[in-house]
Amino acid sequence: MCGIVGYIGYREAYPIIIKGLQRLEYRGYDSAGVALYDGVDIKLSKTKGKVADLQARAENEITTNGSLGIGHTRWATHGVPNDINSHPHVSNSGDLVIIHNGIIENYDPLKKELTKRGYTFQSDTDTEVLINLIEDVKKNEGVKLGKAVRLALTQVVGAYAIAVFDKNRPHEIVAARMGSPLAIGVGEGEFFVASDASPFIEYTNNAVYLEDEEIAVISLQKELKIRKISDDSLVQPYIQELQLNLEQIEKGGYEHFMLKEIHEQPNAVIDTYRGRMLVNEGIIRMAGVDDHIEKFLNANRIIIVACGTSWHAGLVAEYIFEDLARIPVEVEYASEFRYRNPIITDKDIVIAISQSGETADTRAAIQLAKEKGAFVFGVCNVVGSTISRESDAGAYTHAGPEIGVASTKAFTTQITVLTLMALKLGKANGNVSASDYHMHLQELALIPEKIKASLTSDAHIQAISDIYKDSANFLYLGRGFNFPVALEGALKLKEISYIHAEGYPAAEMKHGPIALIDEQMPVVVIATKRGHYEKVVSNIQEIKSRSGKIIAIVNEGDVHVKELADHVIEVPDTLELLSPLLTTIPLQLLSYHIAVMRDCNVDQPRNLAKSVTVE
Repeated sequence: MCGIVGYIGYREAYPIIIKGLQRLEYRGYDSAGVALYDGVDIKLSKTKGKVADLQARAENEITTNGSLGIGHTRWATHGVPNDINSHPHVSNSGDLVIIHNGIIENYDPLKKELTKRGYTFQSDTDTEVLINLIEDVKKNEGVKLGKAVRLALTQVVGAYAIAVFDKNRPHEIVAARMGSPLAIGVGEGEFFVASDASPFIEYTNNAVYLEDEEIAVISLQKELKIRKISDDSLVQPYIQELQLNLEQIEKGGYEHFMLKEIHEQPNAVIDTYRGRMLVNEGIIRMAGVDDHIEKFLNANRIIIVACGTSWHAGLVAEYIFEDLARIPVEVEYASEFRYRNPIITDKDIVIAISQSGETADTRAAIQLAKEKGAFVFGVCNVVGSTISRESDAGAYTHAGPEIGVASTKAFTTQITVLTLMALKLGKANGNVSASDYHMHLQELALIPEKIKASLTSDAHIQAISDIYKDSANFLYLGRGFNFPVALEGALKLKEISYIHAEGYPAAEMKHGPIALIDEQMPVVVIATKRGHYEKVVSNIQEIKSRSGKIIAIVNEGDVHVKELADHVIEVPDTLELLSPLLTTIPLQLLSYHIAVMRDCNVDQPRNLAKSVTVE
């Protein structure tokens, strides 16, 4: 969940590291630190707070020149966020320094053993234990840094992406990975290490993504050597050309990344189905499905595993798959899936959904599914991510980088991919007629323009937000395909405005939540005219009779709900199963504007990180 960045080469390391940490701050922002080698010694500066706090401190505290350095932005796991627990951490001798993303699960027995050997610890972190373990191995085994790191990691249980350097070997950085992502940027006479490619995209388009249990010695003298941690065998580096540009990771004139990403959704949906959906030809091309079509058609069921917003996209997909393809679907929290001894067979398809492709719980669910013989299909956004590599097949969403911690375009593009899959399977197994198939393709092709139309309500939504920004609680209600949208809307409000909000199926309101409704309770109701409209209108009347404040999401031209609701937000009409792609837009904007009005940090909400790479 933390962000790490390192540089070795001919440039000044400090500005590269600071800029890189700013781009990785979505991964954690409790504290930050930097360590540089200035040609004589390690210069260290770290602080509780954000990268801006580090920058202000470092430039007054240390000499910031030197062409070797590492930096870290933290999402706290072991030890509270403070200056001492901030990374980087230095070994007892002062020679070795480390940055770490992950959790060392057996740090306590390791710490006790090292304490017996005379090591002392300043922080509460598992990372300081690791750097001293590496130093202990290096000293006792009489080996160089690379081998010391490898041998130390054979004693470690847990997840990590690390970068280490030794001031006595200033020509190299050692990096290793197990469970947490790590990319190495390969330039001309320089190397970069980072949690993702964003810190070095302006310097090189070439990257190597380490696999689990791999260690890399990145040397200006001997280039790049990768080995397996378990047996020290050599691994041939695979250099990928990055499909990423600097514009994609900048705000582009928007006040926040979240707002930019909300407005990117029309193009993001187009990019998701571009080259896959050929409307005029009546074709959906998806290699990951085409190459394994018999597995899908012969599956007993589909199990969807995901977390957070991706889980909500999976819930929408459950409705879509069962409606179009008539294949039974179960949607599971990945975080619970492996702990309840689930029944999985080789007749099951497991679809794993993750924006980052690095979600630890989802990765663990994939591992369990594969052990049981299931076919795993990954739906990810980040090219080259771990889940995309560990899956048997998959599809990228092509949403582009999502920097805001609260997912927006990830949700709509995931639904788009899953809809294409369901349509393809429904046509292949005969549950979708040719005419219905073409009609769905035509309607899906219209969705980007309809999202644009939904975005034109922004000023109206901002005015509604101003009325309810100080509310203590919200309810969100939806039925059918839009019940998961209600859950997602409530999650967005919780994530970025810190207002308590709950989503429910509209019919469940009378089974408990109705007790909460009074004149202080805003209730957001998704009341589009296709699917259960009359039932939702009845629910609105029940709310109205109890003085609840109603914010209704309706189709353009709706008259009936407008008479009952305190506020209405219109979205264009579309097929019921595609409606979540539109009804979620005003809910994203409502959450955004309320959060801004409450002076919340929209892109970096408290206690959250973008990519949850630890349990």
